[in-house]
Formats: sequence, structure tokens, C-alpha cells
Amino acid sequence: MDLYEHQGKELFARAGLRTVEGRVATSVEEARAAAEELAGPVVVKAQVLTGGRGKAGGVKLAATPDEVAEHAAAILGLDINGHVTRRLWVERQASIAKEYYFSITFDRGAKRPLFMLSTMGGMDIEAVAVDHPEKLARIHLDPAMGFRPFFANRLVFAAGIPKEERRAVAAIIEGCHRLFVEADAMLVEVNPLIVTPEGEVVAADAKVTIDDNALYRHPEIAAMRDTAAADPQEQMARERGVTYVKLDGAIGILGNGAGLVMSTLDVVDQVGGTPANFLDVGGGAQADEIVSALEVILSDPKVQAIFFNIFGGITRGDEVARGILDALDRLEIGVPIVVRLDGTNAEEGRAILAAAPHRHLHVEATMLDAARRVVELAGGAA
Repeated sequence: MDLYEHQGKELFARAGLRTVEGRVATSVEEARAAAEELAGPVVVKAQVLTGGRGKAGGVKLAATPDEVAEHAAAILGLDINGHVTRRLWVERQASIAKEYYFSITFDRGAKRPLFMLSTMGGMDIEAVAVDHPEKLARIHLDPAMGFRPFFANRLVFAAGIPKEERRAVAAIIEGCHRLFVEADAMLVEVNPLIVTPEGEVVAADAKVTIDDNALYRHPEIAAMRDTAAADPQEQMARERGVTYVKLDGAIGILGNGAGLVMSTLDVVDQVGGTPANFLDVGGGAQADEIVSALEVILSDPKVQAIFFNIFGGITRGDEVARGILDALDRLEIGVPIVVRLDGTNAEEGRAILAAAPHRHLHVEATMLDAARRVVELAGGAA
């Protein structure tokens, strides 16, 4: 779950990190009122769950409430990388002497949190990593040892932070790590981490991503989710408890098991198809679960065919087949469905499906044959 900047700053404040004071606004009138309350030069920032706001015109400086209202009118409704701006963050302008970059993310390859710090903040960190790798300090945290004060000191030394700022930057690092752990975050990023002319270190931005699987432990953070900004299919899947990720293709994919579904995406791509989604229906593949999964997939108008890939270990193929037929009897389906069924009682299951009267249903014994068939049935739309 990605958080808006103002939500991330709320969590920063709880963790004791210094941020820039601001107000949320969802209308021009609210933006003007926020500027009047802050009483001074402000920054009007689009609140969208994507980067590139400044380049898209989503960040504007304003000296007066009238200027704020003018910028708010232009930014509200602005499309930034496919995200429509529905709220603003109006904050005091901060005096900036230097801009740094800091983040903590989870490195899946190393299976450890990765801390990154650079004195080249305020720009795309990817460009810094490519063009100036020596300016980006990276250190993995050993989970067996845990966070210790010397760890932050190592990082600030490695990044080349000036002596007079090291203690303040180290305190920011420690606070971000505390938030990272306590909120079950997958990413905590500050860009820019600014140094004022007075030498104070302040988090001028906040990007926070929380592990969805841990949200049950954080109801106050879960309540921050902006359902209006969510993708319609992903929101439907979330409401129905289905593991779903939307992609850009024409072939709907569902299977029982995350590893199998990922393999299915690869095989469809290998034979020239374009997957429309990742969807794991779970190990049981009962009729109700299949109905929910198919309804989510079919809600995407780009889907021209569906590939249902099932491997039965403990789950019996004949039971899965009956569940599929039960689901199809309860839905209006106008696109071809190709089912690959293998594993325990797979032959019996395939026979049940082959004998069914559903004209859109096609059965294959192998994953490769099923992938070729679904791409063929999807035609040019694949």
C-alpha cells in the first residue's frame, strides 16, 4: 500500500522526524484557506501515488493565497502518469541550502533491508546510481545484529555527509528505521532530505509503502487507503480477497499458486501472448473462489481470452473440474477459456471438462499447448 506524501509525513511526525508544516486540500477554497492559515510563501503539491510531479506541473511555488488558488485550480484534476490529482498538500516554503537523498527498502535478493544515502538529492536517484555511483552509499543491515547507532554513522561517513550535519542526518536515519520496522514498511524514502541555511535537517518529502500483508496490524494506516484512486480491477480483487495484479495485455491469467501463475505469465509471453493480469485463485480452486476470480478478470475490457492453469497436488483434478463448471454455470462468459489441468486425478478432470456443453471452454493437457491455444483464440488482440 503506497501512501500519499502528506500521509507519509504524518507517520514521520509520529516517529519524531522533523517535516515541513502543511495542510491537505481537496478544493480551491480549501487550498486558499490553508495558505491563509500558514501565512506566508507556500508550495502547492499534487498528491498522487507516482513520481514526476514537478516535471508534470504538479508542484508550484506561491507567495499569496490568490496565487495558491490559481495553482490549485490548475493542479486539481491534472493527470500525472495516469494518476488524476484529487488532493493537494499546501506546505510552508522551506529555505534550502542543500538537498540529500535517503531511503530504506527491502532488498529481496540479499534478504535484508538496504539503506541508501546520497548528497545528490532532489533528482532521480536512478540517474545518480548510473552516472555518479560513487555518490550513492549503500549498506545492508544484518537482521541478526539489528540497528545500532554505529550503523547510521557508517552510512553518513560513506556518503560523505559534512561533519557538522552527521549527527542530525544520523538521527533521521534512526527515525526512518524505527518507522520502517514499526509500520511494517517495504519502503521509506526522503527525497529531498534538506539542510536549511541554519543547518537544520528536515524531511521535505515522504514516500512510504506498507506491506499489504501486515495491514491487519495497523488499522489506522489501512484507513489511509484512498479507494477512489485505486485501479477498479485491483480494488474489486481486494474486496473479494483475491490476489491480483493488473497488467497491460489481452489474456487473462489465473492459477492455483503464485509460482505457477508466474510461470504461466512467462509461457504466455514465450508463445507471443500478452498477459492481462496476475491472479492466484489459491490452492483449493472452489466454485465461489473461481467465480470471484473470473469476475475480476472479466471486468477488464481488454481481456480477449482466459488461461486457467491448475496443478492438483493435494487438490483433486475432478473436484477442480466440477468447481470450474459450477462457476461457469453461474457466469455469463463471452470470451474463450482454456484450461490446463494436471496432477492428481487430472485425466478424470479433463474428461469432465471435455464433456461439458460450454462452447467457450477448451481443455489442454500441457501448459505449453494451453498457452498456444489461448493466444490463438485471442487472435490479434493477444
